[in-house]
Amino acid sequence: MTIAPARHDGEPGLSAWSDAHLLYALEEVVEKELNRHLKVAKEWMPHEYVPWSDGRNFDGVMGGEAWAPEQSKVTDIGRIALVVNLLTEDNLPSYHHEIATLFGRDGAWGTWVHRWTAEEGRHGIVMRDYLLTSRAVDPVELERFRMAHMSEGFESDNGHSMLHSVAYVAFQELATRISHRNTGHHSGDPVCDRMLARIATDENLHMVFYRNLLRAAFELAPDQTMAAVRDVVTAFRMPGHGMPGFERAAARMAIGGIYNLRIHHDDVLQPVLRHLKVLEIGGLGPVGLAAQEELGLFMGGLDDQARKFDERRAAIEARRAARAAS
Repeated sequence: MTIAPARHDGEPGLSAWSDAHLLYALEEVVEKELNRHLKVAKEWMPHEYVPWSDGRNFDGVMGGEAWAPEQSKVTDIGRIALVVNLLTEDNLPSYHHEIATLFGRDGAWGTWVHRWTAEEGRHGIVMRDYLLTSRAVDPVELERFRMAHMSEGFESDNGHSMLHSVAYVAFQELATRISHRNTGHHSGDPVCDRMLARIATDENLHMVFYRNLLRAAFELAPDQTMAAVRDVVTAFRMPGHGMPGFERAAARMAIGGIYNLRIHHDDVLQPVLRHLKVLEIGGLGPVGLAAQEELGLFMGGLDDQARKFDERRAAIEARRAARAAS
C-alpha cells in the first residue's frame, strides 16, 4: 500500500485528509493492531463470574420475593455506579452502529468492529447476570432505566469525524476501565470486584488498540489529529450522559471516588497524552500549533478545577466524619 507523505494539514494551500483517505491509509495499522490484540486477549466465560447459587425468584409471574435494599451485598455508592456502568454497556447497539458507520464493515476495520462489539457484549451479559442473581440493585428500576436509555440511543458528540471518534475512544475506553475498577473497589463485594476487574482488563486492551491507532494518525495527519484531540479532550463526556438521572448519579460517583475531575485528569487524560507525547509533538502547522497550545492551557485549567474539587470533597468527608462521631 502506498501512503501519501504526512503533511501539515490545515496550512494555507494544503487540503485536509478525508475520512476515506485516512481509513485507507490506516488499514495496515488496524490489521497489525488487530492481530496483536487477538494474541494477547484471553478467552473468558461470563457465567464463571456470577454467583448463581445466590439466585432466587423475584416477585411477579414466578411468585418470588420482591427486591429490597437490604438484600444487596454492595454499598450504596456501589449500587449507583453499577447501574450507571451497566446502562452504559447496554447501549452497545448504538455504539456498534456509530463505529460501523464510521469505520466500515470490510477488511481489518470491519473485523475489528465486530470483534470489539462481541467483547463488549460480554460485559453487559455478566454485569446483568451478577446484579440480578445477587440482588444488588432494584431489577424493576434497572429495566425501566434500560428501556429509557436505549430508546434514546447514542449519538457521538464528535460530528461523525473518523479522527474525532478514534481520539474519543482512546480516552473513553480508559475512562470506562477506571470506572469499572473503582466501582469494584468500592462495591464491598469481592465477587463484584473480581467481575469488574475482568471487564476492566478488556477495556484496557481496547484502549491500547485505539491509542496505538491515534499515534499512527498523528504520524499521517498531525495537525488534523491534534485538532481532533483538542476537541475531544476539551468537550469530553462519558457515553452514558443521556441516561435517566445521570447528573445526580455522576455527582454521587464523584464524591464517592468512583470517577471525578481528579481521576479524569490524572488517570485518564494525562496517561494517554503523556504516552503519545501529544504536547511535545513538533513540526506542526498553524492549525496544529494552535490546537496544541489550547490543549495545554485546558489541561492546566482542569488541574486547577480538580484541585478545587479535591478541597470540596475533603470538606464534605470531614463534615460526614464529624456527624458520625457525634
